[in-house]
Amino acid sequence: MSILSFTFAAAAATNEAGEQASGVFPPLDVSTFPSQLFWLFITFGLLLLLLSKFLLPRVGGILEDRSNRIADDLDSAARMQRDAELAEKAYDQALSDARAKAHNVSETTRASIAAEINSELAAAEQHAGEQLELAEAKIRKMRAKALSNVDEIAAKTAKNLVEKLHTGTINIATAQKAVKALG
Repeated sequence: MSILSFTFAAAAATNEAGEQASGVFPPLDVSTFPSQLFWLFITFGLLLLLLSKFLLPRVGGILEDRSNRIADDLDSAARMQRDAELAEKAYDQALSDARAKAHNVSETTRASIAAEINSELAAAEQHAGEQLELAEAKIRKMRAKALSNVDEIAAKTAKNLVEKLHTGTINIATAQKAVKALG
């Protein structure tokens, strides 16, 4: 016989013996109710005692620690958010200040370049005015010289014309007097 067949045979024999002893399922047997209720109260009482003295305080402590940790994390998150908002405001202010400073620097640079250009233009205009004055003075000199020569040239031309047209000669002083009288 094998072990498996022996086990099945023993189980079958036990079942047959139990069925022959009583026809009621043991937990539902009314004669065992008082002892079952006694052990039920003892077991649940011990279970309640274990739960109230050991397990529930530990679970309550764990829940309280967890609640405290969550509250601390929420406080920390709120503080970090405020710090981030302050940092953002500081960044925006620094950016605004930098833009204003850059604008001021550009305006200052623009003004200094405009002043330099204006001073160079004024210097160039002054130099051009001086050159114009020099040129005008030169022209006046040349004109005066040319005008002074005109009288002399006109007198010589008049003398030559009179001599060619008339067969006589005249002196230069007479020709100059005639040119001045006409001029």
